Amino acid sequence: MNRTLALAALLVLAALPASAHTLGAVGATFAHGFVHPLAGLDHVLAMVAVGLWAAQLGGRALWLVPLSFVTLMGAGALAGLSGLALPMVEIGIAGSLLVLGLLVGFAARLPVAAGMVLVGALAVFHGHAHGAEAPIASSFALYALGFAVATALLHGLGVGLAQGMKRGLLVRLGGAGVAAAGLVLLIG
Repeated sequence: MNRTLALAALLVLAALPASAHTLGAVGATFAHGFVHPLAGLDHVLAMVAVGLWAAQLGGRALWLVPLSFVTLMGAGALAGLSGLALPMVEIGIAGSLLVLGLLVGFAARLPVAAGMVLVGALAVFHGHAHGAEAPIASSFALYALGFAVATALLHGLGVGLAQGMKRGLLVRLGGAGVAAAGLVLLIG
């Protein structure tokens, strides 16, 4: 548990606020894709919040909710890569923090399918940002695999945190913090 908290604190402190959308590197591959979601506090908080909420839901949601996020994030990335316009991506990402934080903060109970659809819809915004900013002259497949693996690990970190804290008050307070961060990004 202490290692999980230490890792979570390190990731949050190392991430730059809402700056995962400035990559623009040439020739990036798996490593650049892996680092991309870790480079912005908005992405880190959203990915960990998905894991927190999945753990609160428990059962099949423990893996289906994060799987839905990763899958639809990939679809959003392909849309972004192809140049398909998605309006208000940054607002969608900030809004995802607010929504996910509220879900965790209130320990919201939804059917698994509804939870999958909800986080999947939010994931499209995160994925679109990754795809639209995919480095030129790169292997998009390796880049996408990198950000998918990093995302899944952040989901796992959220699950581990929630289970280590017995899905209690600290998890709900963490959700409130994520929602507050989303609100700050939406306002600011």
